[in-house]
Order: sequence, then C-alpha cells, then structure tokens
Amino acid sequence: MELNDFLEMFIEESKDHLQNINDELLKLEAEPDNTSIVNEIFRSAHTLKGMAATMGFEDLASLTHEMENVLDLLRNSKLTITSEIMDIIFTCVDFIEKMVNNIEQGGKGKENVTDIVFQLRKIQNPSLSIQSENQAKNEIAAAAQLVMDEYQVSVINEAIKFGNHAYQISVTLDEQCVMKAVRAYMVFQVLEDLGEVLQTNPPVEQIEEEGFDDTFSILLLSPQEAQDIQKQLLNVSEVKSVLVVEQGNQEATIGEEVLVNEVEVAEPSTKPNGTEDSDSSKKKPRSKSIRVDIEKLDQLMNLFSELIIDRGRLEQIAKKTQHNELTETVEHMTRISTNLQELILNMRMVPVEQVFNRFPRMIRDLAKELNKKIHLVVEGAETELDRTVIDEIGDPLVHLLRNALDHGLETTEERVNSGKPEEGKIVLEAYHSGNHVFIEVKDDGRGINRQKVLYKAIERGVVTLEDSQNLSDSQVYSLLFSSGFSTADKISDISGRGVGLDVVKTKIESLGGEISIDSTLGQGSIFRIQLPLTLSIIYAMLIKVANETYAIPFNSIVEITNVAADEVLTLHGQKVIQFRDQVVPLTYLQEAFHVPSAPKETEEQELFIVIVRKGDKTVGLVVDSVIGQQEVVLKSLGGYLTNLFAISGATILGNGEVALIIDSNQFIN
Repeated sequence: MELNDFLEMFIEESKDHLQNINDELLKLEAEPDNTSIVNEIFRSAHTLKGMAATMGFEDLASLTHEMENVLDLLRNSKLTITSEIMDIIFTCVDFIEKMVNNIEQGGKGKENVTDIVFQLRKIQNPSLSIQSENQAKNEIAAAAQLVMDEYQVSVINEAIKFGNHAYQISVTLDEQCVMKAVRAYMVFQVLEDLGEVLQTNPPVEQIEEEGFDDTFSILLLSPQEAQDIQKQLLNVSEVKSVLVVEQGNQEATIGEEVLVNEVEVAEPSTKPNGTEDSDSSKKKPRSKSIRVDIEKLDQLMNLFSELIIDRGRLEQIAKKTQHNELTETVEHMTRISTNLQELILNMRMVPVEQVFNRFPRMIRDLAKELNKKIHLVVEGAETELDRTVIDEIGDPLVHLLRNALDHGLETTEERVNSGKPEEGKIVLEAYHSGNHVFIEVKDDGRGINRQKVLYKAIERGVVTLEDSQNLSDSQVYSLLFSSGFSTADKISDISGRGVGLDVVKTKIESLGGEISIDSTLGQGSIFRIQLPLTLSIIYAMLIKVANETYAIPFNSIVEITNVAADEVLTLHGQKVIQFRDQVVPLTYLQEAFHVPSAPKETEEQELFIVIVRKGDKTVGLVVDSVIGQQEVVLKSLGGYLTNLFAISGATILGNGEVALIIDSNQFIN
C-alpha cells in the first residue's frame, strides 16, 4: 500500500480534528481558565501535526507545530488567553483548513504562512520588536519552509562530525529582477563552490521555471563560515538580501518528528493543577463505527433498487403461475428486502450536526465584524437527514443566519435602549415531525416591519395596493422571498442585496421542502424550513398519459379529482376549472411532454386531474388515468439528460417499465 492510499483517510481525519479544534476554541473563548479545553485542542493539533508530517506535508506540519507551541504555553499557565491570541489561533486554524482543502483538491497544501507564523512566535516571545520583524519573518520563511527528512538529518549530523556546517539560506531577489531564474542559477553556481546543496524550497525544477515569488530557500552543507557565504551571495547582481541560519545537530529534531510520525495521540507530558484525573474521566468511549465511502453506499442503494425491481417481477410471475412454493419464497423475500431497505436508508441518514458544526465559528466572526454581541444556541443537532439533503441544506442556512445577524438583531445600543439584554440570541434548531424534518432559525431581534414590507412590495410592483389590503401576515412576510426583494436601508457585505431569500426558497423547494416566516415586531422572527426525510425513496402517484407511465411525488399533490369535459373553461387563452372556490389553471401532460396519442374506443367525457401545489399556488395536471400510489426509488437520469423540463428523474417499476418522475413545481410560475 502506497502513501497516497492513505490520503483520503488523512483528509477525513484532518477535517475531524479541525472541527474539534474550532469547537473547543469557541468553548475556550467562553471559559478562558479551563485548562482541560486547551489540552483537548493541544491533542488534536498534535495528532494533526503528526499526520501531516507522516504524509509529507511539511508546511502544514510546521504551521501546526507553531500553533502547538502557543497551546503548550497556555496549558502550562505560562501565557494568559486574550482576545488577540484567540484571533491569531483562529486565523492559524483557517490557514490549516485552507491547506487541507488544497490537499483535497490535489494540491500540496502550500500557503504563504510567514505572517501568521511570525504572529505565533511573537506570542511566544513578545520581545520580538517591530524593527526585527522583517528579519524574523525571513528567518521564519527559511526555517519553516525547509523541513528535513530522516535521511537529510542523518547526512547533516555526519557532516557536522567532520567539521562542516549546515545552513538554511534564504535568498531574496530584487522585485525589479526580470530574469529571476538566471539570477537563481548564478546563486546556485556560487553555492556549488562553497559546499553541497541538500534541499531547496521550492524544488530546483520549479526555481528553473521561475515558479517562486522573490525568495527561495536552500539547505547547504559547507565548511565555510556563515558571513563568508552571505558575502559571496550578496555579490550576485540583483540579490537583495541573504539570510544564513546555521542548523545545529539534528538528533533532537528527528527524534521528535519520528515520534510524531507514529500518528499517536500523545498525552501531554505535564498536566498542571491536577488536571490529569479530570481529563482521564472525560475520555471518549471507543467508537464502534467505521468510515464508509458515500459512493459505496450509493452503489449499494443502486444495487438494492435493482433487487426491488426483480422482486416485483417475481411477484408477478408467482401471481400468474399460482405456484405455492414460489409464492411463499417471494413473500419471504419481500419481508427480508423490506427490512434491508429500511437498514440501507438508515445507513444513509446522517446527523444534521455535520452542517450545524460550521455555524458557531461563522457567527463568532460575523458578530465581531458587525460589532454585535451574539449568543448562538444549537438544538437538535443529532436529528438525522438523508445525506443528499444534508449536502444541499448548508447554503440556505448560511443565508438565513447571516440575515438574522445583519437584519434581525439590533445593535447593542438599540437593544439597551429598547430594554433588551445586550447580547442578542439566535437559536438554530432541528427536529423530526412525522415524515419531515423541521429546521428553524429564530432570533430575538427587531422582527419584521409588516408595513415596510408592504410599502416596498407595492413600490416594486410585487403586489397592487388593492391586493395588499387582503393579505395575511404570513402572506406579507412571504413577499420577502420575491426575487430581488429587500427592505434593507443599506446594502452590506453580509446581506441585504435582496438576492438571498429568493435563492433560499428556490433551493428549499428543489429539495421538496417548504419555508415559512413567523415574526413579531420588536420581539424577533422565526424562519421555519420543512424538509422530507429522504430524497432517494419517495411515495409517488403513478399516472398514465396515453401509453406512458409517470410518477408524481405525493408531497406535492393536493387532491385528485375528475371533472366533466364541459366544465373546463377558457380564461385569457388558458384552460381552467373552478375547484373549491378557486380558479385552477390546467396543464395537459400529453401536450406538455409531446406524448403520441393512443387509440381510444370512445371519446372521454371526464378528465382526470391531479391538483398539485407550490407554496400557495396550484395547478391541475390533466392525465388519462390514475394507477395508484407506490414507493419508488428515485434514479438520476445521468449526465446526458440534463435540464429536462419538469422531469426530476426516473424510476423502474416492478414490471421493468421505466417511469419518469414529474417535477410539478416547474408547471407553476
């Protein structure tokens, strides 16, 4: 097994540790004196560093090592946590996250971390003056970018025994230099006369192709003194500065790195203030779960749906042949496959926590940016949803939370003046109800001004003045979901551009869900999202159009009715019916899908109409007949059949027939 075979595991585990570090940092901010939290962060950082070093991502390992040094001072009470230190550590975690994402996308996890490393070192050594900042940064650039492997360390140690020196050299060329590769070549020519080049950063090939900014680093073995080397390199034209840092015996360093490469979760060597007992009591139980690639679960689901189709065929054959043994076997198979289906669906369910986890950090940063005091409460994070829904729900929630922060909650001064606590509260809650999952974003802010929304809606022509008189509160609030609608007086970077809420509504509806708003002026607002538990297996009504079978998702159907042909009226060129005191427009599916007509014995005097809805709008789909309801497995049409009008996928019926699944939302504008 090669190292790359572990890459996926490395990325997954790194993300877990980063999430843990983020969560614990937020706790630490609230409880700065709790050393056990620092120890938890330290352990995650230490493991992350070891994993990165093992996989050969030296930049990532070096940066994590610097963060670990700061954490070490904190847990040994040699440093007091301040807001500035927290900000720097959070920034460091952001860099680590970017590096891991870069590795996931096939990169090498490279980032310019000079500034953040300098900040971390300044925490450890506050005496670093501003004057020495540039020198320190250069030193960091040279030291941080060259991480030696075991072989290079052994070579250096041997060379030192024979009177040589090991130098890390950072060479910076003039910004105006137009042929950087040539100057770098001249530098290497000088170095070859002075000693042996062991390593460069970036690699030599990249330097030859000018794949560096202005600075590159070299690890050199030489008998010469540092001053002589620096002097000779500065003689090369357009070399702006040369920093030479001597490396001592590397035994201690390699000892630490080898230890790190074991990818262990080392317990801190010292546990001040008797925290050992409390830490050990909080040890997490050993997990009994394993990681499974989601693609394998999708594959399992596909294979199972094939099995369901074969089961349907067997049921038909058993019914036709009336063979008792075959009938009993098929019935047993049906029971087993039903249990199996439930099991597979449960395996695809993941806690909504996976999405919620990212929000505490986002809220913290936005609160700082907006200078507001916010307390985020997350409830029901263990609520499970199908992973296809989980993948899609993150962005709409980001929109709603940003909206709540920017528009929903007042400034601290406004809250104090209105007699509210200084700290605003946002509650993000998920819970099950029936076959749906509800997610709510609640705030105790200023609420929605009904009159202001109506005024803007009339001004923009969304509703007429006459219609606006009869709207209920919820209908008025739903106007906020109109495209480009905004009541914000000022456009900010956070929200208020009027492009958020309509996007949120479209996304929720594409998932088969709904969104509604409830608000009380001066007390706050609730955005409530209703989502189906799963999108993989749905209840659908099978209908016939000529000789073709279609499936309409059950959750969008209001009612199925039949009307006499002469009850169909024409209004402004649109066929409509009068249905429960409403005028419902009709869509003839045969015309919409260009289905060839099937021969009919007699002219039909009645129309079968499936009334479907989207929000508060309805439309009647005219079909030839209704077969009945069935649980169907939703299958994608693949990459060759994209953007088909009003078709969301297909399913295979028990008789082997393929039925297209109708996306009725697209019939409603």
